[in-house]
Amino acid sequence: MIAAILSLTTLGLILGWLLGLAARYLKVEGNPIAERVAELLPGSQCGQCGYLGCGPAAEAIASGAAPVTSCPPGGRVLAEELAALLGVSVDLSGVADKAPAIAHIHENLCIGCCKCFKRCPTDAIMGANNMIHSVFADACTGCGLCFEVCPTECIEMRPVTPTLQTWFWEKPSVLAA
Repeated sequence: MIAAILSLTTLGLILGWLLGLAARYLKVEGNPIAERVAELLPGSQCGQCGYLGCGPAAEAIASGAAPVTSCPPGGRVLAEELAALLGVSVDLSGVADKAPAIAHIHENLCIGCCKCFKRCPTDAIMGANNMIHSVFADACTGCGLCFEVCPTECIEMRPVTPTLQTWFWEKPSVLAA
């Protein structure tokens, strides 16, 4: 029994050490700009930009194949941050300046058609066919895909109310001397 435990422990340590070496020496370097762009994107994987998720969209934005204004949920603030990061000028006239919002379903109007349920990229909508749906607010990213497909217009995009977990200090404006 003790021999089996010692042999498995030794085998685990040796294989762990080999995996650590492989991770260090066989590491594939990615594009650091694309990684920074991906950190700025909302991560909702909604596909409104025309890409399958935020990872491919970040690669396209970093390479210049997609404009910095291509993320609708990010809005004007994200476009400005991406333009500053990439050092490009951007025309923000066509970008909506919207505050972060989450979906809210009015249960008295919901017919349970499941169209919103199928379009939500983060599975933030709970419910079943022919039943009332509701939104799990912590998982909602505010992409608005559910709002667009609702046939009864029972979904409303409400601004995010600050809580202890979401409240933050605004950056102070620096006056040029």
